[in-house]
Amino acid sequence: MYHSRPHASAGLFLFLLLATSSAYAWAATVISEVLYDPAGSDNGKGFVELFGTPGDSLDGLILEGINGSGGTVTHSVVLSGPIPANGVLVIADDATGGGTLVAEADVIANLNLQNGPDSVVLRMGDTILDALGYGDFAGLVFAGEGSPAPDVSNGTSLARIDPTTDTNNNLLDFELLATPTPGFVPTQVSTVPLPGAAYLLLTGLGLLAVRARRSTGGG
Repeated sequence: MYHSRPHASAGLFLFLLLATSSAYAWAATVISEVLYDPAGSDNGKGFVELFGTPGDSLDGLILEGINGSGGTVTHSVVLSGPIPANGVLVIADDATGGGTLVAEADVIANLNLQNGPDSVVLRMGDTILDALGYGDFAGLVFAGEGSPAPDVSNGTSLARIDPTTDTNNNLLDFELLATPTPGFVPTQVSTVPLPGAAYLLLTGLGLLAVRARRSTGGG
């Protein structure tokens, strides 16, 4: 049985209030997007995007590139400082001569990631916080989670479908994003990406409309 309209509206109003006031209260920092094979030259174009709670300390976190052939560490970036106010941190490859070609870059480092099969690992000491492996690892070293994500084509990235959900299975959590979006978190890979707060607000508004229609016997 559905609640009467006043109760449903009140409940959803509370949901919206909580969603917007705690829009950035995510449980953990995760890898949200990786561009490892940019179009043209890779120099200064690749990036890894992290998604987490604004203000959370990054001190001691290490981002590593892991070679699928042998499992050696190809790149290592030591992070520090807080996660930015929008909950998104972009770690960009440095270009020859300095700087980077990645928009919205927060950290610039030597991050010339290899094409698959390889992995990207986010760790704190010996504890792995998140990991993404991509490509066919038959007979090779897989350092990701669950089953690997597919090896995407040149110029496209791998993006987490829902940045608030980590099933610990790369194949389920990531999909191809035709146009990379550093600094923005896609709500769905097939739609225009929105920052996290806007996603929660729009989700709440949609639920409010559905509940209102149901309580009045609408479609």
